[in-house]
Amino acid sequence: MSKKLYVGNLDYATTEAILTDVFAEAGEVLSVNLIADRMTGRSRGFAFVEMAESSAAQKAIDELNGKTVGERQIKVAEARPQQPRGQRDSWGGGDRRRY
Repeated sequence: MSKKLYVGNLDYATTEAILTDVFAEAGEVLSVNLIADRMTGRSRGFAFVEMAESSAAQKAIDELNGKTVGERQIKVAEARPQQPRGQRDSWGGGDRRRY
């Protein structure tokens, strides 16, 4: 069963290919999703890595949390489920009432 991991504190120069290589040491990597800023396209400093097996995911957490990648020590943890977003109006506001 696959498991998704959160990877934080990434150097802005870190690419999906670099993360794939780093996490492949722990097991089979199914996907890497490096989160980028919509306006600039620059990395936001975190990513999600999906590992093929839960044992490989746990191995990645144990071995890679605190490891230096680029010039930073990365944080690796099990990803939390995504929370549903509230409905937004056309002005970008949250739960504003229309009158």
